[in-house]
Amino acid sequence: MTPFRPGNIVLSRNFLIILLAVLVFFGVVGVIASVIGVWQGRNRALEVQKNQAQGEINRLLGVITNITNEDQYARNDRLQDELTNIQKTYRQATTVYEELVDLRALTRDTRALDERFALILGKLAERQWATASADVILLAGDIAATKTKIAASFAIPANVPENNTAPQTGYRRQVVKLDIGEYLVDIVAADMNSTRVIVDTASDATCTRDCPVLSLGEYVARNNAFAGINGSYFCPADYPSCSEKKNSFDTLLMNKNKVYFNSDNNVYSTVPAVIFLSGSMRFVGRSLEWGRDTSPDGVLANQPLLLSGGNVTFGGDTDPKKGSKGTRGFVGNKGSVAYIGVVHNATVVEVAHVLKTMGLENGLNLDSGGSTALWSGGYKAGPGRGIPNAILFVRK
Repeated sequence: MTPFRPGNIVLSRNFLIILLAVLVFFGVVGVIASVIGVWQGRNRALEVQKNQAQGEINRLLGVITNITNEDQYARNDRLQDELTNIQKTYRQATTVYEELVDLRALTRDTRALDERFALILGKLAERQWATASADVILLAGDIAATKTKIAASFAIPANVPENNTAPQTGYRRQVVKLDIGEYLVDIVAADMNSTRVIVDTASDATCTRDCPVLSLGEYVARNNAFAGINGSYFCPADYPSCSEKKNSFDTLLMNKNKVYFNSDNNVYSTVPAVIFLSGSMRFVGRSLEWGRDTSPDGVLANQPLLLSGGNVTFGGDTDPKKGSKGTRGFVGNKGSVAYIGVVHNATVVEVAHVLKTMGLENGLNLDSGGSTALWSGGYKAGPGRGIPNAILFVRK
C-alpha cells in the first residue's frame, strides 16, 4: 500500500492558484490554435469566428488575472470544505498512528488495531473523509482502552522487596509504597565525588532533521560508563509528524565535548534543566537561568521538573501523555549522590511523589514510552528505540 504522506494531501493556496491558472491557460492555447487556423483560411465567415475567439482569449486572460488576485478559499466553498476535511482527517490519522506506535512499547499484540488503521488509510485514499474520521475516533478510543487495560493488569513481581528509601550506591529494584499505591522502581545511585555524570550525543552539533541516533548500550560502551539512561524528549523517526525533523530535539544540551546544542532557540526557554557539576548537580526551573558555561560535565533540559528542594513541583497539566500510566525515566540527586532510574506503570505526577517519598531532593523527568532505557551492567529497562542523547555515569 502506498504510504500515507502529508505532502500528498495538504494543498497550498499557491498550488491551487497555479493549477487553476494552468487549466485556464491550456484552454486559451486551444482557442489560439483555432485562431491560427482561422487566420490561414480564406473564408470570410471564419474571419468572424477568429474575432470571436480573440474576444474569448481576452476574457480568459481576465479570468487568469482575477485568479491571481482573489482568495481561492473564499471563491470556492466546495474546495475549501474538501481541504478542511483532508487536513482534519489527516491530523486525526497522524495522531492515532502515533498512539499506536506508543502502544507497541507496551504490548506486541496490536495486529487487530493495525489492520483497522490500514482500512482507514484505504478510506482516505478513496476520499471518504467523514467515514475515515469516524473510524479514527473509534480507533483512538480503543487504543486508549487497551492502554488502560494494560495498566490495570500490571503486577509487581512477588520477590521485589519493599523499601521507601533510595540506595546510597549501586543498582536496586524496589517497591515504594505510597498512600496512592505501590510502585516498582529500578534505580541507580552513584557518589558524584567518584563519578562524573556526562551527557553524550550521537550528533556532533545541533541537528534539525534526519539526525543520528544510538542505542543506550552503544553510548555506555563508547564511554566506558557503568550506568546510563535515555535523555531528553525528541521527535522519533516512526512518528509521521516528525517526517521533517526525524530524531531531532530542540531543548538545551551541552555534551561531554563541551558543545552546546540548540543554544539559539533556548535563550528565553522556560524548560527546566539539570547541570552536572564536579561533585554535585544544579537544577534550574528555566533554561534561560543558565548561561553557556562550559566548566560543568554536562547540561540537559527537559520537562517537567519533578522535585525542587525536596518538594513536589509538578501537579499535572493538560498533556494526556503525562497523565497516562507508563514507564517513566528520571534523573535526580540527594546531596552529592546522583540518581537515574525508572518508575513503572506510573503517571508523571506519581513519579514526583515516588521520588519525594524516597528522599530525593531534586528530580527531572526524562523521555519515556518507546524511548525508555536504563542500563546498569545490562539493560534494566528497554532497550527501546535509538536515542539522540543519553545521561551516563562514568568513574573518575
